Amino acid sequence: MLFHQNGYVSEDPRIEEPRGHGIDRPEDLPDTMDVLIVGSGPAGVIAAAQLSQYPEVSTRLIERRPGRLEIGQADGIQARSVETFQSFGFAQEIIQEAFMLREMCFWNPDPANPQNIVRTGRPADDPHGVSEFPHMIVNQARVMDYFLRSAHRGPGKIVPDYGIEFGGLKINQDHEYPVAVTIRYVTGERAGEERTVRAKHVFGCDGAASRVRKSIGRKLEGQGANHAWGVMDVLANTDFPDIRTKCAINSVNGSILLIPREGGLLFRMYVDLGEVPEDDNHEIRKTPVEEVIRRANQIIHPYSVEVKSVAWSSVYEVGHRLTDHFDDVDTEDRGTRVPRVFIAGDACHTHSAKAGQGMNVSMQDGWNLGWKLGAVLSGRADASLLDTYSEERQVIAKNLIDFDREWSTLMATPQDKLPDPKYLEEFYVKTAEFPAGFMTEYQPSLIVAGTEHQDLAQGYPVGKRFKSARVQRVCDSVVVHQGHEATADGRWRIHVYADAAEAGADSPTTAFAEWLQNDPTSPLQAYRREGDGEATLFDVDVTYQQPYTEVDINRVPRAFKPQVGTFGVNYWERVYAAVPDEDIFDLRKISRNGAVVVVRPDHYVAAVLPLDATAELSGFFGKFLRKN
Repeated sequence: MLFHQNGYVSEDPRIEEPRGHGIDRPEDLPDTMDVLIVGSGPAGVIAAAQLSQYPEVSTRLIERRPGRLEIGQADGIQARSVETFQSFGFAQEIIQEAFMLREMCFWNPDPANPQNIVRTGRPADDPHGVSEFPHMIVNQARVMDYFLRSAHRGPGKIVPDYGIEFGGLKINQDHEYPVAVTIRYVTGERAGEERTVRAKHVFGCDGAASRVRKSIGRKLEGQGANHAWGVMDVLANTDFPDIRTKCAINSVNGSILLIPREGGLLFRMYVDLGEVPEDDNHEIRKTPVEEVIRRANQIIHPYSVEVKSVAWSSVYEVGHRLTDHFDDVDTEDRGTRVPRVFIAGDACHTHSAKAGQGMNVSMQDGWNLGWKLGAVLSGRADASLLDTYSEERQVIAKNLIDFDREWSTLMATPQDKLPDPKYLEEFYVKTAEFPAGFMTEYQPSLIVAGTEHQDLAQGYPVGKRFKSARVQRVCDSVVVHQGHEATADGRWRIHVYADAAEAGADSPTTAFAEWLQNDPTSPLQAYRREGDGEATLFDVDVTYQQPYTEVDINRVPRAFKPQVGTFGVNYWERVYAAVPDEDIFDLRKISRNGAVVVVRPDHYVAAVLPLDATAELSGFFGKFLRKN
């Protein structure tokens, strides 16, 4: 963590000094703002946390509830989300209070006595080792708490405006603040009062019944599966031996997905309630929790569960629905006007809870848009960047729905109707990378380059998330995960993997560093504003092939040792060496001739280039970044 750059800091360095709109932030919702976030769900709070790093952008978050979320419906946290938590500074804290998923047990009818269930498999939860972080379970409310803490700790000092609901909006493209939003106070002394505020952009994170979505004419299209599930978080006594392990239970009486919860005692059961008649008119949703408990005991026979307390319960019907765009611009109008209204999460894609993707994908929606809004509204990037939000995230949501449709169907299918008894378990292992959150692969676009040079760093596929590996800092010999050093601060990362020459020798690495530091076409120079530090927009590092003991820090080029802060102090902690016996060049299949890996602010690989591709690097950023 970098601090002391502006002088000695004795208090918590994670709490940043207020800047811009974070200074003397108005308590009441102002009449105008740059961004209005509607809803403090997963997408809304991560967007607020990201935009708090852009204090020059006026951001407000309204929420209809009178206060923080207390009981969240989502609880499964994929490893990609934990990587995201690391970027926002709270991964280790939330890991300590979460339940870690290490394996998944599969239970099926006993061939000798089909009325009973027996364990038939227990594969590892992450059989492919796709991340150094765990798959875990933690209450959604706690995730929201941490993101809101990050939003308040950032220089923008963003906090929710509770007790305010969204009423509707109108767009006037000619106005400085084009979106006029009707809001209504629903709690406190001002309950019932209506007023109109204006924003440059509105981000609707207000759930499946989204008023923001309806206000821009978008519709959730798709169909249900005519299958219902009862879900309950309970404290109970039971003789079921795997009650503290994630389980897929398939019996002659139906199916259960069992999820142990954090805290050592609570667990969640998704209980199969069977097919729903087309003329049911949602009557199934009135199923009492007592019936869900009875069904659960039928399914887990010969075991039983004696429920002592129900913390939360619900009944839902599986539905897979998606909007055609995640903003207010239709296909034929794309490129002719700036998107003003965006939607995320359940407002634009709904699916079952079986794959544990809802909260996780919604957070990635919010992060994807958050840094783009910040870059555009702070004047760093062209408004065309905003078109990439719907372009990227709508495809991801469709892939999720296709996967979830198959997984939820398999969960509800009796074992004797599957191709073979191990089919569900094998599907789980085979597709593990998808529910872990690592199948996202953005296609070439304004901010994703082509794959012409992919062979230079095969372990960093362009368009996919930057998969961390360990490197050793030269200045102090500390071994760190390179990906963990990147925080959600809105900066682009330029990772330079050196050729085989020693630091400072006449080499492609040294030539590239000289260009970065001194050439006016270098992104470090071309986009530097008055008042910027040397690492304001770009975080540049270098990794040498030699052991750290053989890298002379004084010969390392200046571009890799920026001067930071008020006093222009040399920062040495971005100079790395390969770790013996786990060489990053081997692990990530990086060419020994060197490579440049460009990573976006949301930590997806944007480009892989050779060390001499300076014109290509300039051209890449020139498509969307603005010069002074």
